[in-house]
Amino acid sequence: MILLLLAAQAATLGATNYGLDAPMPTPKTTPAFADEFNGRTIDRRKWRFDTSRNAEGWANHERQYYAKDRPRNARIEKGSLIIEARRETLSKARFPDWGGQSYSSAKLVSRVPRGYGFYEVRAMLPCGRGSWPAVWLLPSGGRWPDEGEIDIVELVGWDPNVVHATVHSGAFNHTKGTQRGAQKRVPTACTRYHRYQLDWRADVITIGVDGRAVMRVANDQPGGKAAWPFTRPYDLILNLAVGGDWGGQKGIDDTAFPQRMAVDYVRYWRPAPSRSRR
Repeated sequence: MILLLLAAQAATLGATNYGLDAPMPTPKTTPAFADEFNGRTIDRRKWRFDTSRNAEGWANHERQYYAKDRPRNARIEKGSLIIEARRETLSKARFPDWGGQSYSSAKLVSRVPRGYGFYEVRAMLPCGRGSWPAVWLLPSGGRWPDEGEIDIVELVGWDPNVVHATVHSGAFNHTKGTQRGAQKRVPTACTRYHRYQLDWRADVITIGVDGRAVMRVANDQPGGKAAWPFTRPYDLILNLAVGGDWGGQKGIDDTAFPQRMAVDYVRYWRPAPSRSRR
């Protein structure tokens, strides 16, 4: 029984325990921040490339090298941001921080951290086995998972067209099997653009797809920060990993590469001002 339980836990790092089906309308006001990716190049005033763990290797036993300013891995194409993972061997001569990885990709991080509010990212995800695209938020500094993590959408290529929404904290995370989240089958996740949404408030986090909430987690558990660290601005991250404990759980299909994640836009609305009572 214990072995069966461990096998079941190993089957996925996603969660299904906080599912919801409810309307999740996009604000009708002008976003406080937006990148429509209509320029010729990635706007470095809005985004930076994260290459910090290339030499030592990335978390979760992922297999990619994250390139910086390399159009083969990140570029603007026909009004969308393209993040492309490729099967290739690089060299120390051209890439001094190369850690021997067999795949290249890119990881973009927002220049300005943001907190409570409504986020919407319109994206088309890859479904090749071994790919692991993500749109997520993480704070700078501190230790994971104590400072929290919000995953607006993840998809692992060996389970195509199933999108995952998850939040992690010190008390609720996948290393303990207590992560809070939900999953939804989106049959066209890898062939069409969909709107992935986050409504982040002081007391509740809701994540949805195309105007329908799929997950909601409230600040209703004991434990203080261990249960609810979601109280300060986080960086927004767009990346395409390869392999890893979850993405590579059923191997990597090298014939499926290159794989690409396309992002049509990123938009953020500040919370509506609260009305005072008289």
